[in-house]
Amino acid sequence: MTVVVQQLAALLKGGRTPARLWEELWLLYGEPREPDLAKSGGGRPNSAAPTDGLGATSLEILAAARAAALRGSPVAAAIRKGAGTGTGRSARRGPGGRERAIWVELAACFDVAEATGCPLAEVLARFAAHLEAEDDAEAARQTALAGPRATVRILTWLPFLGLGLGVLLGVDPSTILLGTPFGMAALVAGLALTAAGRIWSARLVRAAAGRQW
Repeated sequence: MTVVVQQLAALLKGGRTPARLWEELWLLYGEPREPDLAKSGGGRPNSAAPTDGLGATSLEILAAARAAALRGSPVAAAIRKGAGTGTGRSARRGPGGRERAIWVELAACFDVAEATGCPLAEVLARFAAHLEAEDDAEAARQTALAGPRATVRILTWLPFLGLGLGVLLGVDPSTILLGTPFGMAALVAGLALTAAGRIWSARLVRAAAGRQW
């Protein structure tokens, strides 16, 4: 979606009219790719070749925006209707939430440019820079969380590895854990604490991720 917004800004700076923007994007993302003869069996073109870049949600919204532009209707309203929500925050919930939220925010850019008279290309360029910063922040966050996620997995399996190590050393942990009341109590407590630690650690990682979609 960051690339889509950048392309919209570039098309406007290149002299395209706002009504023409959506036709250009549809030619780029909505039309089927050139037939791939090698993958379709030799002589017959592959008419069902998928498009790259945009998911089904974005393609539906793009089609709605294109249809509105062809009719001369407000494109921003068509985008909001296609996204199925009126606010960016609520759009982030559910499948494809971030895509829908960006489309709603894109519609707001068109409204701002129309209401204030600001150049739409400049508004879209600033919005694209904001999205790019968000993408960079998300990538940095995922990199920082890779270590804690690995630690959670290691600590989850560590008790079981300890039991296996005991067997390799000639000790029979199962006799103690399953054959005595204290062993049974220790086994139940250990499993409960391991599960609780796993859930708690996973919640900490999710809270640190700070995702809104």
